[in-house]
Amino acid sequence: MLGPDTLARTVPGHLLDPVRPTFRALAEAFVPDAASLDARGWEELERIAAEAIAARPPAMQRQVLLFVRVLNGLSLLRHLRPLHRLDRARRTRLLEAVGRSPVLLLRRGVWGLRTLAMMGYYARPEGQAAVGYRAHPSGWEART
Repeated sequence: MLGPDTLARTVPGHLLDPVRPTFRALAEAFVPDAASLDARGWEELERIAAEAIAARPPAMQRQVLLFVRVLNGLSLLRHLRPLHRLDRARRTRLLEAVGRSPVLLLRRGVWGLRTLAMMGYYARPEGQAAVGYRAHPSGWEART
């Protein structure tokens, strides 16, 4: 796994910077507990998601960011507000509607973003503790 310094050298700027408010709104819709994160928690969630995206080919990185922008555009068309300005219930309904789309690419996009948000939230030590995850690199002996 890439550390924060390696990621900064690998990805120009922070990969999610251009879509940060929208990505955070998506993360809160997919993982409602993310709304309670402090600045450090959000930084860690975004770092984990950005590492996962950075490990993909540049074309796929652009597709992920483009899809976040497309969802924001759909929010503007449907609600006349960017996604991060919608309440969580409207965001969730919009994502559920896109997730049920007859267009496979849209459904996959929603599931991909959901996966990134959940990975970013639950891969943090605090996220793991919140769900009682107790795995340890030392194996079963460490749990006793």
